[in-house]
Amino acid sequence: MKVLSKLICAAALFCAPFSAMAWGTNGHRISGEIASHYLTPKAKAAVKAILGDESIAMASNWADFIKSDDNYRYLYNWHFIDFDKSYTLPEMKAFLEKDTDVDAYTKLNFMIAELKKKTTTKENKLLYLRMIIHVVEDMHQPMHTGHKDDKGGNDVKLSWFGKPTNLHSLWDSELIDFQQLSYTEYAAAVNHTTPAQVAEWQKAPISQWLYESNQLAEKIYAEAKPDSNLSYKYNFNNIATLNEQLLKGGVRLAGVLNAIFGS
Repeated sequence: MKVLSKLICAAALFCAPFSAMAWGTNGHRISGEIASHYLTPKAKAAVKAILGDESIAMASNWADFIKSDDNYRYLYNWHFIDFDKSYTLPEMKAFLEKDTDVDAYTKLNFMIAELKKKTTTKENKLLYLRMIIHVVEDMHQPMHTGHKDDKGGNDVKLSWFGKPTNLHSLWDSELIDFQQLSYTEYAAAVNHTTPAQVAEWQKAPISQWLYESNQLAEKIYAEAKPDSNLSYKYNFNNIATLNEQLLKGGVRLAGVLNAIFGS
């Protein structure tokens, strides 16, 4: 009975939705791969000095993988920030100015400042760089700016081609995996920018990123009703938005790293 009980508990833990899982493994790697194409030589050298042979794409999932280690449980709230309504840009800026919670916004700003310091230890540089990579990408997954009461869409149950899932998972991985591309193929397929786009996206403050994601999250909530059975039409209507968020996440991540390590 004890063995059966342990198996049931393990299965329940495995199946439980995590509101802090953003993009899926492929989604994070796609944005990480894109970011690597926009680094300055100085930033590229600095990143390699910290990550070694680990690429940005591969480092991007460390923050999710490490959830298996209780010593890193404190990082849980760093992955997301909750918004329970649609914010205007001025409202978003005012909200963030007063934000003192442990969330993606406050901790990203903290880590950027820490990584700029010459006194930051080698161990913490590795931690902060891996987390910055992941959190910047998380902010571009719209459901990471979703509603607290439904765990960023985890409690919004629906079906994807007849298979039970939830709204958060749909945007984490279901839509991305449906394209049937490796992360390198996907990055190559969507990584088409103009210098003007890159400049505009990298110039935007973090408040702008969160405003954009918040607006998209509210649209996603409105269009995907609970118990819906979504399939080809949903993919057709939303894949361009998803691709742009993956692309923006990569371009802006490179902008952050370039600013930290100097251009």
